[in-house]
Amino acid sequence: MTAKRPVLGRGLNALLKDSEKVKTDSIVVTEISNINEIPIASIEANPFQPRTHFDQEALKDLSESIKVHGIIQPITVRKLSEGKYQLISGERRWQASKLAALKMVPAFVRTANDEQMLEMGLIENIQREDLNAMEVALSYQRLITEFNLKQEQLGDKVGKNRTTVNNYLRLLKLPPDIQAALRDEDITMGHARALINIDNTEDQLSIFKKIEKEDLSVRKVEELVRELSKSKENKNSGPKNNQPAAAKNINAELQQLQSKLSSHFGTKVVVKGEAGNKGDIKIPFVSVEDLNRILDILNVHL
Repeated sequence: MTAKRPVLGRGLNALLKDSEKVKTDSIVVTEISNINEIPIASIEANPFQPRTHFDQEALKDLSESIKVHGIIQPITVRKLSEGKYQLISGERRWQASKLAALKMVPAFVRTANDEQMLEMGLIENIQREDLNAMEVALSYQRLITEFNLKQEQLGDKVGKNRTTVNNYLRLLKLPPDIQAALRDEDITMGHARALINIDNTEDQLSIFKKIEKEDLSVRKVEELVRELSKSKENKNSGPKNNQPAAAKNINAELQQLQSKLSSHFGTKVVVKGEAGNKGDIKIPFVSVEDLNRILDILNVHL
């Protein structure tokens, strides 16, 4: 029986513990040595850093603390060549150390390939809750596209179930203005998840502007989305509805099914019924990556 792959999301202790190796499939992270004092000028930034925003005031505060107490927790780097290192994790400490004008920093030196670099940076920040929702979503997408992972495989690596992973990936379908507001924490994940269920950009932006102007709660936004959906359903049904009661019940059930499928697949699913209990279900996709995501949810592998 094949040994179960370790889950990286279980904690950084498994990754950073001295004199230990962590394996994921063919990937091996190996410690080269214990804590080293490394010239700060010999360290370059992590190109796979999942964080895109750093609070400058918080960096200044950390810098002042480092001046007084030093770096309590060493950063982690990988060796590129003699005298050259690349940051794996600890970018805030590294940046704050530069602000504090330190010449040397304590660091764990490890070997890691590109995938492991991205995984370790992502996992550390997620466990510390340092990433905003958009940074998490973009990091998940990078892992999927750059390393050809399925959502379930990604969930195993970061210690999240597939539904959670899918909820974050759906955020990438929102208009840029809404993504920016989520990134800047002007709206919450709850607001964004409600807006995702709206099937066109204009309505999404309209309700988003209401959120900004009126400081709407998540519950109020969910109510507005439901009202919008009912209004469109009534409009599409026409001014008169002479359908038999049985037909109305069928249509209501199909609408409910359509809503559930749309939420499940993270895209606007269309369910249509025809005479003789026939019909069709349409699941649109916007890219090859989006198609693969849907196939993964269906557990269909080509």
